[in-house]
Amino acid sequence: MALRALSTFPSLPRRFTRRDPTLTVIHRNPTRSIVCKSISTSEWTVSLSERDGFAAAAPTPGERFLENQRAHQAQKVVKKELKREKKKKKDESVRKVVDTSVSCCYGCGAPLQTSDVDSPGFVDLVTYDLKKKHHQLRTVICGRCQLLSHGHMITAVGGNGGYAGGKQFVSADELREKLSHLRHEKALIVKLVDIVDFNGSFLARVRDLVGANPIILVITKIDLLPKGTDMNCIGDWVVEVTTKKKLNVLSVHLTSSKSLDGVNGVASEIQKEKKGRDVYILGAANVGKSAFINALLKTMAERDPVAAAAQKYKPIQSAVPGTTLGPIQINAFLGGEKLYDTPGVHLHHRQAAVVHSDDLPALAPQNRLRGQSFDISTLPTQSSSSPEGDSLNGYTFFWGGLVRIDILKLLQALPETRFTFYGPKALEIHVVPTKTATEFYQKEVGVLLTPPSGKDQIQEWKGLQSHRLLRIEFNDPKRPASDVAISGLGWISIEPIRRVRDSEPRDLEEAEHEIRVCVSVPKPVEVFIRPTLPIGTSGAEWYQYRDLSDEEEEVRPKWYF
Repeated sequence: MALRALSTFPSLPRRFTRRDPTLTVIHRNPTRSIVCKSISTSEWTVSLSERDGFAAAAPTPGERFLENQRAHQAQKVVKKELKREKKKKKDESVRKVVDTSVSCCYGCGAPLQTSDVDSPGFVDLVTYDLKKKHHQLRTVICGRCQLLSHGHMITAVGGNGGYAGGKQFVSADELREKLSHLRHEKALIVKLVDIVDFNGSFLARVRDLVGANPIILVITKIDLLPKGTDMNCIGDWVVEVTTKKKLNVLSVHLTSSKSLDGVNGVASEIQKEKKGRDVYILGAANVGKSAFINALLKTMAERDPVAAAAQKYKPIQSAVPGTTLGPIQINAFLGGEKLYDTPGVHLHHRQAAVVHSDDLPALAPQNRLRGQSFDISTLPTQSSSSPEGDSLNGYTFFWGGLVRIDILKLLQALPETRFTFYGPKALEIHVVPTKTATEFYQKEVGVLLTPPSGKDQIQEWKGLQSHRLLRIEFNDPKRPASDVAISGLGWISIEPIRRVRDSEPRDLEEAEHEIRVCVSVPKPVEVFIRPTLPIGTSGAEWYQYRDLSDEEEEVRPKWYF
């Protein structure tokens, strides 16, 4: 219990002594003594402070202000810590940032290892120890990449969108998860699309991967288009289709990694738009990302010494989908920003996901596309099973063993209808009467109709299980009706009315305004109907540019070649 201030006690008589045990003497000074009686709980029922008003002094306004300031500062610190912990947990659960502390193969991005010879990233122990000793692990290429560079077909991706046959070391979903951190990064995205498989490789939901990051759209393999193709028409067609898909991009570039056409424009656009951000090359599997990066480094090396040095250790490029198995960091810019080659996004709806790995080379065109056209005048000699009439009705096309197209009968057939196939030369096209088509397929699949090829592949082949009925409308006799695009393979251009032997095309009022075909493909391969791609010399003749308003012209992305 607190005692009274000494100045408040009355003076005691000098004769007062310390013999009484209940008294306590406090010596204030040598000439004066102050005595205070001890207070026990049993004797006092009311506290001294309550009785006499001697509690702790109330805080002054200044003290209250300081106390409020301290509480406010403590609250801010707590909130900041909670926010930091929340962000840390979110980053740990979502982000998969490239770990630069783990040494990876510079060709495919797989982590280096010395235990499994057949797995990606394998390096013999002696080489690994030597390179590690001299801090040169970033200059090591794995055994799988060495085989790929010599033309061997070695797949490594399984699961939904992966490839059958051979060993499967990583799933397509795991590769896709390695890209999930992009939506949280500040990056510049260069999205690649294969012109031969435009719809199948477009990645319509790319924003799920990259978030709100800016995108430069790059169209690859334009050197495969037929001779005489007008790139002005192709560029306008790509912009129109991209706008309809509601994908906002900074610009569109038509490129060829083989001839380097258009690559210089992409390099200039990247330098202009990166603004201190890292650059990620993104696209579906086998659209040519690694080949594009090599072409980009070669172009940039002319004026950037950092890019010139990066050419020594560049990603491996091959015809095998899934060559790149992890993000590959490349020092390519003077400003210190990084260029990343990313694993391809493996899509289950492409033909490459349903054929055996041994048949993958047959799906990749190597030279310029040359359309194979069929109409009633080009069909083989009529037989007893051939349908009557002077049209394609009642006939079936087989595109290898992967696609079946049945021409359905209409009330008024169009004998001038022509079907032109654009795709890999390795897939032969056979035309048979629809009556005998099923029997023909069962007998010839794996023989005349390949892929699939090989006894093991044929036994595992599930056939053409997906059927889609297409109704293709047309309105102009001078223009093709539409393209039927097969995901991961190519497309068929349909021209319902054409000039035959210098005859005038039929009046639309005298013919049906739609064509009906049934397309059968393996599950889950997708089939698309799209505006006809204006290729060849005839494309520039019939292609029509759409009139744009001032507002559309302002927001519409520009294309470059």
